[in-house]
Amino acid sequence: MDEVTEIVGHAVPLDRSDVDTDQIIPSDWLKRVERTGFGAGLFSEWRENPDFVLNRPEYQGDDVRVLVAGPNFGTGSSREHAPWALEDYGFEAIISPRFADIFRNNCLKIGLVPVELPQEAVDRIMTAVTDDPTVEIVVDVVDLRCMVPAIDLDEPFHLDAHHHHRLVNGLDDIGITLQFVDAISAYEADRAAWLPSVPA
Repeated sequence: MDEVTEIVGHAVPLDRSDVDTDQIIPSDWLKRVERTGFGAGLFSEWRENPDFVLNRPEYQGDDVRVLVAGPNFGTGSSREHAPWALEDYGFEAIISPRFADIFRNNCLKIGLVPVELPQEAVDRIMTAVTDDPTVEIVVDVVDLRCMVPAIDLDEPFHLDAHHHHRLVNGLDDIGITLQFVDAISAYEADRAAWLPSVPA
């Protein structure tokens, strides 16, 4: 996982509440065995409607890195495929007044930043990016602030110390384990030969 210190880009306004993981990535897409390629299935049922926000050209491009959503984003089943689809599509952060806990944790494991802000702040951002798709959003992960200079918004957001450390240092679960590789090797070297061991 790459270090996540700052995200700067444009946003997509998804003005819907209680968006569940089956809407984010429909179950038809869960047959894939890879972790990549899910971006094509992101909101695939909604994208059949040509007026859906992701189909609008003003909300497309490499500089679109933030999704602004309504409350209770990521409810429903615990499928990891939902954050994978959002990340594969190109999103690096999601702004919402509230996230489902399991979805939030799945996001943090892959470096997709869930930015939880007060409803009033999210409403202001939603209006700003709806009125002007070129509005720039800055998510400062180091200092835990979300800024939208065009509307003079500068809001703090919370991440616990563990997840903050993981993001800014680019540590997924494997990366955290590898921090202890010397201790693991020393432990394995002292184990009896007849016990299971990690191949060298």
